[in-house]
Order: sequence, then C-alpha cells, then structure tokens
Amino acid sequence: MILVILIIVIIAVGVGIVFLLNFQGATLKIYSYEIQNAFPDLTFNRPVGIYDPEDGSNRLFVVEQDGRIIVFENHENTSNYQVFLDLKDRILYGGERGLLGLTFHPNYTLNGYFFIYYSETGTGDSILSRIKVNSSDPNIANKSSEIILVKISQPYSNHNGGQISFGPDGYLYIALGDGGGNGDPASNGQNRKTLLGSILRIDVDSAFPYAIPTDNPFYNNSEGWVEEIFAFGFRNPWRFSFDGNTGSLWAADVGQSSWEEIDVVEKGKNYGWNTMEGTHDFNLGTNVSQLVDPLYEYSHSLGNSITGGYVYRGSILTDLIGKYIYADYVSGRIWALEYSEGNVVNNTELIDTDLQIPSFGVDAHNELYICAFDGNVYKLIQI
Repeated sequence: MILVILIIVIIAVGVGIVFLLNFQGATLKIYSYEIQNAFPDLTFNRPVGIYDPEDGSNRLFVVEQDGRIIVFENHENTSNYQVFLDLKDRILYGGERGLLGLTFHPNYTLNGYFFIYYSETGTGDSILSRIKVNSSDPNIANKSSEIILVKISQPYSNHNGGQISFGPDGYLYIALGDGGGNGDPASNGQNRKTLLGSILRIDVDSAFPYAIPTDNPFYNNSEGWVEEIFAFGFRNPWRFSFDGNTGSLWAADVGQSSWEEIDVVEKGKNYGWNTMEGTHDFNLGTNVSQLVDPLYEYSHSLGNSITGGYVYRGSILTDLIGKYIYADYVSGRIWALEYSEGNVVNNTELIDTDLQIPSFGVDAHNELYICAFDGNVYKLIQI
C-alpha cells in the first residue's frame, strides 16, 4: 500500500502558508497563524488566567499564580497597571498550587462580588471564597471582605483543578481534579461521595454560604452522593468554558499516561476517569456505569497536558468563528476543533509555539487571549 502525502507550498507577498495533511490522527494542519504580544509594555508573573468583568469598563484582570490579581485597561499600548488584590500571605504557591481561578458575579456592577479559587497556605487545601470590590475605587479589592464558601481537603499537591465560572443559568461551576497521585489511587474520579474528580454546580445567591440547585443531578439522593456534583469522572479539568452562543460547557481534562481529552459536559454524566483515559482502558477493576467517551482526544505524541480554551465568538479571526480553540501546555501547540451536530468535523493545528500555555481568556468583544509562562499575554494573528 502506498501512502501519498501531498505537500503544497504557496508563497505570496513573502508569507509562506504550508498545508500538510497528516493522516495519522486525521488532523489537518494549516500554518497560517502567528502569535503576537497583546500588551508589549506589560509583563506578569506566571499568568494563569485573563478575565473580563463584563461591566463595560474596558478593563482586563490577570491572575498571577503566586497570589496577585492585576487590572489594566484593555489597549495594546497600555503600560500602566494596578494591583487589584494581593493574597500572597494566604496562598500556598508552587507546582500546581497557587491562585488558580477568578470569576465575577453576573451582577458585579451592582453587588461588586467576585470569587477566587486558591491553595491555602499551610494546609494546601483548596479554597473557594467571595470578595467584594472597594466601594470607592473599582481598581482595588476589599481584601478584608473575603468570606470562605468552600474548603476542600487535597490529599496530594497536584490535580487541584482551578477553573471557576458562572454558567448561563446563573449558577457557579467549579472544576476539581481527582486529588492527585499517580493513577488516582483512591479512585476519586468514580466516587460520588467526594467532591474530588468532579465539576460542581452551586447557587451562591439563594442562601449562605450557598444552596444546591434543585435540578442538580444528585440533589436529595439517598445514596450519600455529593449533591454539589454536576458531572464526574475527571482527572484534572484544569480549564473549562461556556460557549457564549449555545451555552455548552467545554472542558479539557488533563491525561495521565497517553491521552488528553476534550469533553462537552452534560448534567449527571460520567466522563470515565480512572476507569478510562480518553477512550482507552486504564483501570477496568473500577465499578462504573454509563461512561461517556470524550468528544476528542489526542496522544502524547502531540502534547502531554491539554489546556482548555474557548469556542471563538469574536469577529477578527473569521475562519475560527464557532471553533473550539485550545492548546497543550507542554508542546505549545494551539489547535482549532470544529464540531457540528454532535460530531468532530476536523481538528486543525493553527501554530506550533515554544510557549508554556496554562490558560486562555476572552475580552468584552469575545476576542481571544493566550496566557504564557514567559510572562506575556498573547493573541492570535491571521497571516
């Protein structure tokens, strides 16, 4: 059998665009993008997230893993920033620990509430807390207003999860890893009696510290299962996001030995870990039922730690509208996954960078940003 690989090289206006059809993994690679420093006059210390408060202020907030939140005007020539919040004295930082998540209340303009997720100094426990902005200065948080809503014991230093976000239903979603350790030694991913290995869903408005939405899949169950669980069977869903058009929840679950996966998460579903790694057997001795295969997976020949992104709903990168943009932290590759009517149409490699990419973010116009551990925030440019 003869395998024919067609390589077409087009040179136009000094720009080379290479199309390479790679039959292994059915991946179409199109090298027609580059990355550009979005804020060349600003640098950050291990930025793990960039967020828009959705308050019409044209500001962006960058979370630094060691415990600071930085705020600045969303303009490429901005050179000034302010420390919105400094929690270094309360945070255990290092490895996969630190200040890991931020989200703003849907009514932030009225109540000034935002929520953070971090590793507690001394214990390493994961903390979800609520803080309020300073009433007289929108660029400074009122640190003394912090109220801890959830405290989660972590058996190991890794797989802490980290993403928190309000869904289109107004509820707060929280991503938790399996607690760490090689292969999920306690099988937390398949244990609905623990918070670990799950994406949680809580109501922070109806009661203090929170209420359980009555339509949560295990609400008022008689099995002793955790009622906060929205979906389970995850290893470390470090980053998830909601599609601004459809409301779908996209989660990238970091793999163990061989496979990285992308899931479109639905209520009450079991996404397989640690019985499965992607679509592949991992620990068949675990008692499970009704496993859901990932929407897409890739092998460790392409990367070793998936970074979840966003379904692009901006207007500048027209070829990417409606596609899920994601990356690999280890290999630096960035892809666009096209999805239609429950099926993956194709997966396109946009660019192979030399960056460590922990996170993506979007601004008020749904334009995409890329956090990198070289201290910069980047954007994709079509060439």
